[in-house]
Amino acid sequence: MSFLIRLLLTAAALWLATALVPGITLFGDSLWGEILSLVVAALVFTVVNTFVKPVVMAIGCALYVLTLGLFGLVVNALMFWLTGWVSEQFEMGFAVDGFWAAFWGAIIVWVAMWVMDLLMPRRQEVGR
Repeated sequence: MSFLIRLLLTAAALWLATALVPGITLFGDSLWGEILSLVVAALVFTVVNTFVKPVVMAIGCALYVLTLGLFGLVVNALMFWLTGWVSEQFEMGFAVDGFWAAFWGAIIVWVAMWVMDLLMPRRQEVGR
């Protein structure tokens, strides 16, 4: 259940990025088509961040140290851009046009997810 809620929150954050950043586009025949596109894009985004991002982070470890962590912004933008590219290749209804759109979209999604994490109630640990 937690994964489903997180997926829907990611879809909402992606929608916010499409609304605020020119160059991030959402396609759909209807409202339900756009919602489905957002959920599928959120799933792709989750898969990319789960499997590809750790590899890129490990390879670019020295760049993280040299830039005091700012390279993380570039990695997040690249993961966002990769999500858009994969979505375009499979005609999922989500597109990202260029690095800067991906950069700002990734920042918006990160901030939105951070705010949603603050607002979500934490699960109580058993036995305390």
